Amino acid sequence: MAILLHIETATPVCSIALGIDGDCVSYKELIKENSHSSLVTVMIDELLKEQGLTTAQLNAIAISYGPGSYTGLRIGTSVAKGMCYALDIPLLAVSTLKSMAWGMRQTYGGDQNTLYCPMIDARRMEVYASIVDARLVSVLDDSAVILDEHSFEALLQNKTIVFAGDGSIKAKTVITNDNAVFIETQASSRWMCELAANAYREQAFADTAYFTPYYLKEFQTTVPRKKV
Repeated sequence: MAILLHIETATPVCSIALGIDGDCVSYKELIKENSHSSLVTVMIDELLKEQGLTTAQLNAIAISYGPGSYTGLRIGTSVAKGMCYALDIPLLAVSTLKSMAWGMRQTYGGDQNTLYCPMIDARRMEVYASIVDARLVSVLDDSAVILDEHSFEALLQNKTIVFAGDGSIKAKTVITNDNAVFIETQASSRWMCELAANAYREQAFADTAYFTPYYLKEFQTTVPRKKV
């Protein structure tokens, strides 16, 4: 039996889940702006206590590795790596967009003609997005997409595309094709459980020492103007 802890901090959702052999047995999540650093360890402690478990019983830690919020990813990664070092257990890295797509498939259903496009808000009309089919096979790799009325129109001609995530709110304002479906599924640690369990069984562990989140784009800072 493999007991895995899952940490999702790539978006405004701060989410923690416990999975046993790929099944999500319990999870906690909150949406509170700029508060991941104060929430994540508290939520982990609460979740373990509620399930009557200790950190010593964990077999691995799974982190949602991005793309997403630079700060959120750094916080989640720091907590996950710290726990792995302290407990001497492996680190698993799960794609944020792929786990979202898995959750979308579970929530919406669909058929073999359905595609799933998770979207993470990346400011203005830009989103981080990918597209996968019903088997989670990639149709569009993780990309930074500037949304307009022509976005994904070639695929939408003969495929149903399900959009979700906080970035899909902007997409809904410009994509009006009848084959576009918008649902409210967000990033969540509970969607990581099966993907992380598969990686654990295959011993596809991340290098705890050298692992870094997947930002997709370089982090940009603004330089304050000089006062005159």
